[in-house]
Amino acid sequence: MKKGTPGFIGSRLREAREARGITAMSLADIVGLTRSAISLYELGGKTPSPEIMKRISHALQMPESYFRYPIRQRKQGTIFYRSMMAATKSARKRAEHRYAWLREIIYYLRAHVQFPSPRFPQLDIPYDPMLLSMDQIEELAMATRRFYNLGVGPMPNLVALLENNGVIVALDELGADTLDSFSEFDPEDQVLYMVLGTENASAVRSRFDAAHELGHAILHKNVSVSRFGRPAEYKLFEAQAHRFAAGFLLPAESFASEFYSATLESLQAIKSKWKVSIAMMIVRAHDLGFISDDTAKKLWIGYSRRRWRGNEPLDDKLLQEQPRILPLSFQLLLEKRIITKENVLASLPFNPIDIEKLAGLNPGLFSEKSPDLDPPVVILSLNKSTAKTSATYGNGDIVPFPLKK
Repeated sequence: MKKGTPGFIGSRLREAREARGITAMSLADIVGLTRSAISLYELGGKTPSPEIMKRISHALQMPESYFRYPIRQRKQGTIFYRSMMAATKSARKRAEHRYAWLREIIYYLRAHVQFPSPRFPQLDIPYDPMLLSMDQIEELAMATRRFYNLGVGPMPNLVALLENNGVIVALDELGADTLDSFSEFDPEDQVLYMVLGTENASAVRSRFDAAHELGHAILHKNVSVSRFGRPAEYKLFEAQAHRFAAGFLLPAESFASEFYSATLESLQAIKSKWKVSIAMMIVRAHDLGFISDDTAKKLWIGYSRRRWRGNEPLDDKLLQEQPRILPLSFQLLLEKRIITKENVLASLPFNPIDIEKLAGLNPGLFSEKSPDLDPPVVILSLNKSTAKTSATYGNGDIVPFPLKK
């Protein structure tokens, strides 16, 4: 009798296959099986032999222990996708599976490190956000700025601001030009998890994506998954998140004081200060009534003629903001020898390269037996109790946070 693989979890096979963007037929061809055999494994009707298991592991670039790793059950909140309607089902599946891996990494770190507590403004928002006007959304964006003590000026680092206030931010290759970013407000731990795409992501686009996802969390956290699947409602929710992001990044009052000429050159002149795109400023100026329909049309024509779509001036100069909480957590734990690289790989049975990418680590930290990270200044704290800080954190450096007792 042929031996199977004890402890094999069929849904892990499907998860890995979809995360790699491989169809069941393609995987069957790679490992020399039929499509029906792959389906049988995924449904739990049969487990692969040790030899087949090795082939599957190699084809999907996952350690064999991954396929025996229990799946954590949790109550999932609504996942907000930017450009969801344009994204393919396979792209969303890939993103969701990699997000599940990210959550496992975070669970592991939280066993050792205490992250900043989530802080979100408690605003008067209708239970049905379709009742919101765009003027109300502008005010909600300003109320959020006031909550974080941002004033009306540019914020130096939005990702740092979010992380300091308990948001978990990660960068990842989402595998589709039609999928820019996504987020989930977890109903159990009340934490916002945000994944920003790295494909074709300029610094200004990434900042707008982050502000857009923050808008979803504030405006739409009570909206059901089914409503996001309705095209008309989804379109409105996206427009609301766009308007929130614009108001949060570039307040109307501040923009009015700097909008001295309806030209592309004048908008380019303030791009580096506010770290928003010229395209966003054209839309913003039109939304706020600073320019007419005809003027907006002329600006868009000039914008297209200069071939700025996807590659604006300064996009090669401004750097994408990098999440710091996850890489600094690993750095702290490794430096203090609370964990070892071997312990990490035993506890998180994923491809080491996936761990590095999802957690924003230096390539080779886990995937190669090489020297440890060149340690930058340690910002994380090893205090035995949570540092007593004021209720508001700044938007520059990552605030200290302690190891768990």
